[in-house]
Amino acid sequence: MCILFFAIEQHPKYPVIICANRDEFHQRPSQKMHLWPAQQILAGKDLAAGGTWLGLDLQGNFAALTNFRQGDKLDASKKSRGDLALKALEILGAPSDPPNKLSQFSQALETNAEQYNGYNLIYGPLQQLACFDSVNKRHHKLSAGFHSICNGALDDIWPKMARGQQQLEQLILTHAELPIEQLFTLMTNPSQAEPEQLPSTGISQTWEQMLSSIFIVSPEYGTRTTTLITLSDKGEVTIYDRSYTPEGEVTQPQSFVVTPSLKQYKAVSSIGDNKAL
Repeated sequence: MCILFFAIEQHPKYPVIICANRDEFHQRPSQKMHLWPAQQILAGKDLAAGGTWLGLDLQGNFAALTNFRQGDKLDASKKSRGDLALKALEILGAPSDPPNKLSQFSQALETNAEQYNGYNLIYGPLQQLACFDSVNKRHHKLSAGFHSICNGALDDIWPKMARGQQQLEQLILTHAELPIEQLFTLMTNPSQAEPEQLPSTGISQTWEQMLSSIFIVSPEYGTRTTTLITLSDKGEVTIYDRSYTPEGEVTQPQSFVVTPSLKQYKAVSSIGDNKAL
């Protein structure tokens, strides 16, 4: 998962809106979002390491992961970061004993940070999201407002983060209903940054340029999935999920509705992605 935008308490009908893109090498096998029966979560699956980049349980708990770009500091011997999102959902969905389970998990993230390459983990009940930055060992609460996170620290001002966050803000502030198709348009924006605006993250200038767009298309590496998640003021969660070919064409669109109060979900083929909520 490589870029996420959040609107927290900014829409009158949808107190939480999440727009997320997962970028990955095309050769890395994965499975689109589906129900994991044993864990009772909706998540995609990394078939190479068995973890996930983004998931939601049937109680309305959320977890997503972005890798922290650190150039040549990547250590292939370290644990798979996809396990962290699964662990977060396991802890969040467990019975409330002990009552301080979330603080214990937060402390464990800090203690064990060096076992993984750098990452950001966003996790928690949808209305109480937190972020842990393993490189700087910092915990953040996602307060009311607009936020973005990519492959650096939360709310860094990379060009594509600033562009997407501004567009999300405009869409929400200018539409009484939530324009789902326009959110997908935001997340498939291929515009790249000007060379002088590129961040310096320890990779080549060519890769910095390619990765500077919200939506990445290349034969080797690109945006594999877009996931939109909304929490309504009635407590219902709707998920829109689209996968892409290496050429950037949409494949396997799907939608889910989760009712946390009942711990139930359903796949909904009748929800049109082009409709406003």
